[in-house]
Amino acid sequence: MRFKNLDLNLLVALDALIRLRNVSRAAEEMFITQSAMSNALGRLREYFDDPLLIQVGRTMELSPLAVSLEQPLRDIIVRIDSAVVSTPSFNPADSRRVIGMVVSDYSLHTLIPIFLAIAAAEAPGLQFDFKPQQNFPHLLLEKGEADLLIAPSVFCSTQHPSDVLFADEICCVTDSSSRFAEGERITREQFETSGHVVMRPPNGGESFAERACREVGLAIRVEVSTYAFSTLSVLVRRSNRLALVQKTLATEMLKTGGLTMVAPPLDLPLLEQSAQWHSYRSRDPALTWVRERLKSAATILTARDQNSRGQALL
Repeated sequence: MRFKNLDLNLLVALDALIRLRNVSRAAEEMFITQSAMSNALGRLREYFDDPLLIQVGRTMELSPLAVSLEQPLRDIIVRIDSAVVSTPSFNPADSRRVIGMVVSDYSLHTLIPIFLAIAAAEAPGLQFDFKPQQNFPHLLLEKGEADLLIAPSVFCSTQHPSDVLFADEICCVTDSSSRFAEGERITREQFETSGHVVMRPPNGGESFAERACREVGLAIRVEVSTYAFSTLSVLVRRSNRLALVQKTLATEMLKTGGLTMVAPPLDLPLLEQSAQWHSYRSRDPALTWVRERLKSAATILTARDQNSRGQALL
């Protein structure tokens, strides 16, 4: 099919070339030969009268025109993909679809195990591809590289719909032998003068806990930063360091022994965790089904957390 003398099949090739900036990898993604992809790039260069990809040393850089085409082209591809993939009906018992989800390891340790158990009972053939959290995670939705995002509501995009799943408190975790382990709440002086272990996204930015402290005026003296929430408990052991942790995850950490949970000097804003999807995918029945099961898992997680706190008070 052609539009203004351009073979529309070439748009898919151009999208792959712009994203990967490599002819061989673009050919592999499209299941064509390298020579066929090189031919497609030649035709695109001829049509646009522009080099599009420029060899610079061992890498290929985008021309200014290719840069300007990147976002609108990706938008077109995502629209087409959502229209093709979003079938009018979805039978979870028979589906073999792969659902890509951007999640932090906090979600992987708390919400996701419950969700997977629910999903497996109804959709044993459905597959899930979990992708690591990053700064500006909604960009993966817009690029069509993920179907769903699970992240704090404050980090979700205002351009796409989302569902609130649950809310979680932020607490401090420390070694049971540390100087903070005796009380239920540490003082502001203790909090601000002690070393902290913090999680920061691999490609930059701040965590929700850091943001929450900044909003209430609490200073954090960072001694150690890491890319995974699950490592916070390891990095505070045998030290006087503190780590701000989501309470549902902290509850799991304490089961390993040797750790204590204490309250920060000020009550921090609740972490509101949401599921978000691209606006073009709102009518996708498979994603609707997944979102409903995520809500069910969140309900179970919240009830389990409240039960654990109740037992702790007895």
